Amino acid sequence: MDRQAELKAFLRSRRARIRPSDVGLPTFGDRRRVPGLRREELARLAGIGVDYYVRLEQGRNEKISGELLDAIARALRLDEVERAHLHNLARPARRNGHRCDERAAPGLQRLLDSMTQAPAYVVGRRTRVLAWNRLAASVFGDFGAVPVRDRSMARLVFLDPASRGLYRDWEAKARDVIARLRLEIGLRPDDTELTALVAELSDESPDFRRLWEDQDVVDKTHGGYRLYHESIGPFSMDFRALRLPEEPDQLLVAYIVEPGSALEAAMRRLDGAAGG
Repeated sequence: MDRQAELKAFLRSRRARIRPSDVGLPTFGDRRRVPGLRREELARLAGIGVDYYVRLEQGRNEKISGELLDAIARALRLDEVERAHLHNLARPARRNGHRCDERAAPGLQRLLDSMTQAPAYVVGRRTRVLAWNRLAASVFGDFGAVPVRDRSMARLVFLDPASRGLYRDWEAKARDVIARLRLEIGLRPDDTELTALVAELSDESPDFRRLWEDQDVVDKTHGGYRLYHESIGPFSMDFRALRLPEEPDQLLVAYIVEPGSALEAAMRRLDGAAGG
């Protein structure tokens, strides 16, 4: 992935979403060729020289300090995840060489299997699904029947037509998946498999191309989705995504089913059917 191109696109997208009036700048009725803040306006808000900022946005400033990046982040009103993403793109850290295992961390499958009333799965790099329990397969589809290469949330959401029926707010799920990929690109711009995945999805999915341009980046650890299952009908579930200390590139995603609820009874029936 071209890190400089990513940095330029990210900064331009964040400038575009801020109106001058949002930060107290007069416009005097001028007609703007681009939405949002101009480069010189952002530089003034951040307290840096215009030429200095232009070099950064063009990827020609490799020695910018963390303090100046923080000033730009404040001027752009970035949240903490976006601020970290800016730092990753502008000042890529040297990684320690730790390679994410393509298998779930030891013991996780037993933990997943013990969760008989809540769908749960483990996601690794590039949104690859590494392990799951019976209920997850019953609700989200039989991951085991999907070829290993295609067993990722990104490919399933954008390339499998069944996802449109499963997620009643499909675009919300799609945006979450893209935001996760964006986060990874900031951390590992040299990941050739990730670059290939983004290129493949861009080629095959117009929706992916459209949403990818928004430059969303989110480290989402909780939330909820509205779903539909042929045996249950429409329902909603919240989730928690827990990062594993021994494998920080892996997330355990567990969906929450309220005890004593009609949904819990439905999940019990699904688990019983899946277990034969």
